[in-house]
Amino acid sequence: MNENTIAFVDKEGNIVDTQSAKEGCDLVAIEYDNSDKSLEIIRHSTAHLMAQAISELYSNAKFFVGPVVDKGFYYDFKVDEKIGEEDLKTIESKMKELIKKKFKIEKYSISRDEALNKFANDNLKLQVLSRITDEEVSIYKQGDFEDLCRGPHVPALRFLNNFKLTQVAGAYLGGDDKSEMLTRIYGIAFATKEALKAHLTMLEEAKKRDHRKIGAEMELFMFDEDSGAGLPFWMPKGGILRNKLESILHKAHRKRGYLPVRGPEMLKADMWRTSGHYACYGENMYLTTIDEQEYGIKPMNCIGHIEIFKHTPKSYRDLPLKFYEYGVVHRHEMSGALHGLFRVREFTQDDAHIFCTPEQIKSVVLDIVEFVDSVMKLFGFNYKMFVSTKPEKAIGEDDVWDISTQSLKDALNENGLAFEIDEGGGAFYGPKIDVKITDAIGREWQCGTIQVDFNLPERFDVTYTDEDNTKKRPVMIHRAILGSFERFIGVLTEHYAGEFPLFLAPTQVIVVPIAEAHNQYASKVANELFDMNIDVEIYNNNDTLNKRIRNAEKQRVPFVVIVGEEESTNNSVAIRDRRIKEQYNLSLEDFMVKLAQQLNEGKI
Repeated sequence: MNENTIAFVDKEGNIVDTQSAKEGCDLVAIEYDNSDKSLEIIRHSTAHLMAQAISELYSNAKFFVGPVVDKGFYYDFKVDEKIGEEDLKTIESKMKELIKKKFKIEKYSISRDEALNKFANDNLKLQVLSRITDEEVSIYKQGDFEDLCRGPHVPALRFLNNFKLTQVAGAYLGGDDKSEMLTRIYGIAFATKEALKAHLTMLEEAKKRDHRKIGAEMELFMFDEDSGAGLPFWMPKGGILRNKLESILHKAHRKRGYLPVRGPEMLKADMWRTSGHYACYGENMYLTTIDEQEYGIKPMNCIGHIEIFKHTPKSYRDLPLKFYEYGVVHRHEMSGALHGLFRVREFTQDDAHIFCTPEQIKSVVLDIVEFVDSVMKLFGFNYKMFVSTKPEKAIGEDDVWDISTQSLKDALNENGLAFEIDEGGGAFYGPKIDVKITDAIGREWQCGTIQVDFNLPERFDVTYTDEDNTKKRPVMIHRAILGSFERFIGVLTEHYAGEFPLFLAPTQVIVVPIAEAHNQYASKVANELFDMNIDVEIYNNNDTLNKRIRNAEKQRVPFVVIVGEEESTNNSVAIRDRRIKEQYNLSLEDFMVKLAQQLNEGKI
């Protein structure tokens, strides 16, 4: 085993412990690099290293679980003392001390009964064991620290030099808000110093771009805890931004043959029982009783669209039939999971449902992929597609799932479109294609989705009349491109760092008259820009000119226009162009042409 080898994989790509790699076995070494497989082991092992450091610093510490998560790891634990952000450096220092002691990471196995006896006085370990059904459990040990774990891990602590602890948070035991609160520490780890440094640089940039900070500064949206957690309020400028995004998408939908519809905000609970949402998604729904009948506020829009489809008889000539809705939905998210616009309890989906024949699935999916591609290119996002397969909680027969999943793969394969597999990531009623976009600083975000559904048409007895005059069952394709307006606007805000392109910016031009004598010309400029659908503000209060210009530029508007005697005389404008970071003069007519060209960039 060479110095950089940390673990092994078998021919199927399964990770195997170094201790299981006996001489002569058909195994391939994973090199010490920043590949996904390597990082999974490095981060899991670093979580254990962090727990070992915490156990040495806090003798009363008890540990729950420490999994690898997207871009890092965390550990949930309980101590008598309060741990804050200021304690992270102390824990990091202890981790580095432990590495110098050159502990090996060793695995041993005991029976489940032995484990119950061993951890009889540790309620958190007993909680972990209650989730394990195996008769034998594995334990990983390094120095005096040991913990229940399936592994795998690096063979020794010397492989864990490049890490950073990033955050302290609270977390309910097992994610249950009725259980006790534990302390959670997040961290990140890489195979190389260079990768860690690049990631930390990205995190610093991400702080500057935080949509909650920028949203407050630009007065886009707000939250009011007294009114309810996870419920965003859209302020005037945020409302303008949303309207522009909705308008761009409305035109794009209509051009592609979609029809606007709208379903009710709540339906009788029996409808959600029929759909399967009640059984598979009930814990995330808001339920109420009206006239002794149980109702559910909609977490999704699909049932409304099904009912609209069924309202009048449909023929094969009507298919594919495309309905879309900017549908407001409500989902009960855990309070600890709420995060700005990224995770809220009320949001608006750019939702669509397409009813088609089985033979039309491929062409419909490809049309949606083209739509996704045009939207992502508009905003400058690169993206990847994932085919997500049947989850544990699902409705419908396996053969239907197999047909649905294969239809998605075939549509992409036959057109040379790259994708990866997300095992078990499908919706409960069908497989899907998930679209993950990459923003300006390299972060991935889950946004759009395309889902093939044979199950709901069956459950709601949805039919159309085929060419041979028989009743047939359509396929229902669920589709969202943005995912939700709230989340997507949050992503856009961070992607652009608040500097939205002209076609999307809530305020597009701010006009600053040099003196009171130039207010009339400033109003003339503003009115002409209003007439071409440009959102304009005039900064003509009693502040000094320099302060008004500074305040205008803080608004991150694409153009600040300064007008004085020369501009009034020549019917021109002095421009500060945020997009290209330059200052120049144009005639008002030429400026309007420039604006029209940039507005045109917002078409799909």
